[in-house]
Formats: sequence, structure tokens, C-alpha cells
Amino acid sequence: MPQGIPDTVPRDGLTTRQRRNRPLLVVHTGEMKGKSTAAFGLALRGWNQGWSIGVFQFVKSAKWKVGEEAAFRALDRLHEQTGQGGPVEWHKMGEGWSWARKHGTAEDHAAAALEGWREIARRISEQRHEMYVLDEFTYPLCWGWVDLDEVLTVLGHRPGRQHVIITGRDAPPALVKAADLVVEMTKVRHPMDAGQKGQRGIEW
Repeated sequence: MPQGIPDTVPRDGLTTRQRRNRPLLVVHTGEMKGKSTAAFGLALRGWNQGWSIGVFQFVKSAKWKVGEEAAFRALDRLHEQTGQGGPVEWHKMGEGWSWARKHGTAEDHAAAALEGWREIARRISEQRHEMYVLDEFTYPLCWGWVDLDEVLTVLGHRPGRQHVIITGRDAPPALVKAADLVVEMTKVRHPMDAGQKGQRGIEW
């Protein structure tokens, strides 16, 4: 794909413009850090185009304030005040259940995840946003908390021009197959290998 030129042009009956503006399903997976960061970078580009951005975080505590959240909330305020960019909504799905799962049972977390997905599905049917970031969404899919076939059906039949970005390790093969763009983050080296813990401005 040199200089952004496709290797082949499909015989799908679409014009170049129609094909270029087709909404994408993007998956960022793999063991290495950077999956969410890359997704938020795409969301930043979408915001600059004036798109409505919806961020939905799974598997992150409601008390965990990531730097991107503060930045996007500021960009939403900027949009309200000046009209620049687009509106941004940032949601921690359900009760903000996290890796530790200190509060509630597994059934509670599963119910919260399903409730979160159902809200996303409603928004997709209403064409509420032009870009969705479903952060760490592969986990409830892998754990069986949200039905993969239902997700693929909703995403495969989403109306209008709605881009969807899903992040998280171990993306199910069926999701990878359905996606238009798949990135797998692989580790070459990480500071933690040398005993260095996460730090401000890098991990959060």
C-alpha cells in the first residue's frame, strides 16, 4: 500500500468516494500497551473533523482517571463554548468494574457489562455518534458476559457512517475476521521488564 494507494480495487459497484468514506470497524489487540492510546488518537482526529465521539470504557475502575479522559472532557467543553471540533461523551460502563473486582459478584459485573453494551447498541441504532471507542471491550466478549454473535450482528448492520474502534487483548477470531482494520500490538521491550513501574504521563 505505497503512499496510501490500495494494492487492488474491488469490483463492488462503489465509487472511489463511496468506498473511501465507508465506515470502519477497527480492532486494536495484542499483549503490548498502546491499544487504547492508539484508539484515542483516532478519536482525536475524529473530534477535529467535528464528529460526535462516544467513549465507553470496560474493565477500568470508575475511580481511575486516565489522562485522555480529562483531555477529551476539556475538548467537549471547548466544543460547547466555541463550536470547534465535536461533542464528546465519556462513559465508564456499568459500575466501573475493574480487574480487581473488589465490589460485587461476577454476576453483577456481567450484568453491568451487558447493560453497557445494550446502551451502545441503542446509540448505534439511533446513529448517536460518528465514532465509538469501546475500550477493553474484548474482555467481556471473551468472558461470555456479552454475546459475540449479537455484537457482530449489530456492528455489521449499523446504519449510516459510524466508525467503531474496539480495544483489548485476545480479540475473538470472529471479531478479527469481521473488522476492516486490525492492529496487533506486540512487545519488543517494556520498562517493566527491568522492574520499572508505570509513571505519570506515560501510563496515565
